[in-house]
Formats: sequence, C-alpha cells, structure tokens
Amino acid sequence: MSLRTIPRFGFVLLVILLSIPGGVGAEEVALKSDHPERYTVRAGDTLWDIASRFLKSPWHWPKIWRLNEQIRNPHLIYPGDVVLLRYVDGRPELTLLRTDKVLIPDMSAKERPPEAPAAGRPTVKFEPQVHAEPLEKAIPTIPPSAIVPFLTDPRVVEDGELERAAYVTIGLDNRIALGSQSEFYARGVSAAGEYYQIFRPGKPIRHPDTGEVLAHEAVYLGDARLLEPGDPSKFIVTRARQEILPRDRLMPAPPTAGLPYYYPKAPPKKVEGRIVGALNAVAEIGPYSVVTITLGTREGLEAGHVLRVLRHAGKQRDPVTRDDYVLPDEDSALILVFRTFDKVSYALVMTATRPVHVLDAVVTP
Repeated sequence: MSLRTIPRFGFVLLVILLSIPGGVGAEEVALKSDHPERYTVRAGDTLWDIASRFLKSPWHWPKIWRLNEQIRNPHLIYPGDVVLLRYVDGRPELTLLRTDKVLIPDMSAKERPPEAPAAGRPTVKFEPQVHAEPLEKAIPTIPPSAIVPFLTDPRVVEDGELERAAYVTIGLDNRIALGSQSEFYARGVSAAGEYYQIFRPGKPIRHPDTGEVLAHEAVYLGDARLLEPGDPSKFIVTRARQEILPRDRLMPAPPTAGLPYYYPKAPPKKVEGRIVGALNAVAEIGPYSVVTITLGTREGLEAGHVLRVLRHAGKQRDPVTRDDYVLPDEDSALILVFRTFDKVSYALVMTATRPVHVLDAVVTP
C-alpha cells in the first residue's frame, strides 16, 4: 500500500505583506457592516474579492493583515484556508488558519524485485511510495484574463518611437495587402531577434485640459518572424488581426513573462488625472474594463496604485435665484493601475457604482 500526499486543491493566492504606513493605524480601516468573522477561501477567489468581503476599502488590506508564523508558507493562501477576523487591543486584524496536509492510503504501489521464494512460491513485496504533486500557480490579485492582452502589447508608445521603428515595404510578388502566412520585405531592422510585432501609428493621446501630447496609440496588427536578415530583411506573417500594409511598423516582440502580482495601495501623494480612453469596453465602461489615464511614472504612479473615479456632474440652474451653480463630483468607481508608461497608465476598473465615462476624473482615494 502506498501513501499519497494531498496538496491543496486549486490555486494559491499570494498575500500582500506590506508594512503599515507611518502615521496610519489599523483603527482607521473601516470594516463593512456585514463583514464575516471568518471566510473560507475558494478556488477562483482573488485577493481583491476576499478583501472586499471584510473592508469598505479593499486596498487597506495590508494595514490589518497579520502574518501567522505558525503555519507553513504563511505568505500564501490556499483554497480551503480560513481568513479570520480578530481584535487585538481593540484593533481589527486579519490572519490565516490552515489545516495541515494529510497523508491518506492509496491502492497504488511500487513492486519490488522478488526475494528468496518461500515454500517454492515467489514472494512479491510492495514498497510504499510518496507522490509529490506540484501546487498550481498563484491566484493573482485581479482576474488575469482582463489584463493579459495589455501586458505585452505596447498599444501606447512614446513620441517618435514608431517613426524610428522598422517598416514594411512590400509583400512577396509585389503584394500590397498582407495576411497570415504572407511573406514580405522590411527595412530599418536593426534589433537582434527572430520575432516581431506589427503596428500602425494611431492617434496622439492628448491631455484634455492642457492639450499636451502624452503618448501615441499603437494599433496592433499581428506578429511576424524574421526569415532572412539584411537590407531588406525578409519576414513571414505568423498572425494577422488586421490587414497589413506598406509603412506599417515592426517592433521586437517582448519576452513572455509571468503574470505580475499587484499590491493594492493608495499613491503616497495626491494625484489628479483624467480617463482618456477605454481599451476593451464595448458599450459602457464597467467592472474589468481597461482604461487609459493621464498619469504615469512622471507623476509617481506605480503598478498596484488604487484611484477613485469621479463623475463630473457639471452645472445646474438654481430654481430660486436663477443662478448657475456647480454640482459636486460623485464617486463612480475604483481602478487599479497595472501598467505604467511615462505620462499615461493602464488601469482596471475593479468596482463601479455607476457607468464610467471618458474624461471622468481620477484622484487619490
């Protein structure tokens, strides 16, 4: 008889372990009125989901999380683990309870070579085996399916970046319009590498208030593989999302990378910006839509920063005085920044109380 080590079922979740910011205590963290005392983690949960069950502001999770050093791998949360709310000196804390892995019998076994026969009959002995099964990849803070396409494709490029890139000249046999498996020539190829992405310059992204050009859109057309280097270089289109034409640009494909883990937190200083685009919204901008905002590393923004979205209500005519007055901005949503550029960033809408619109304001929560 053999024994099988049973791993935690499903995925693992990386827990945020950040120190409490100076001057901000756990007593300032607001719990939801209907918060549970404990929650059993399930496969498919995200850190944001779990934090939202306990806290009015999910990005405050790091302020009240306390590491349980008595368990193995306390930095990870597995489905089946229990997140427990407790109070220490009158302050709320969240910690983790875990049942250790167990060994249960398994009918499979490894046969050993027969030893000396007894009474003319061969004796076969079975040696217990322990089968180790690897844990699956960690559950991210936010749903990966919503952001993966935006992690490697540039979509936003700095001023002049596409103009300096290599470009398509003509297809084989003088073909103008190229599709999948089309071979073509390109010039200006200076970067080493076999795989490339093809883009077409899009519109400039301008700040709606100042008119400053923040970046340029890059319309992703497809992928190509280098067949023969030189001037011109010869390529083949390996994937085409749109028709590819002469003057379209080639940029080296970025290396495949694992999904980053984001640590939700407020920016350390007050920032104000605007939403200037929605990248995957069909009708209206809602939860899990990706938006472009007018804040980037220049303003100190980092992946993981959480921002409030404010809906500008505009002016109204006072029915008594007949004067115009300004209505206050209203909270619409929370967004989490997941990719930054110099002057703009991509952010994911996490929660929304009303539809989000282009030109809505984004501010420090």
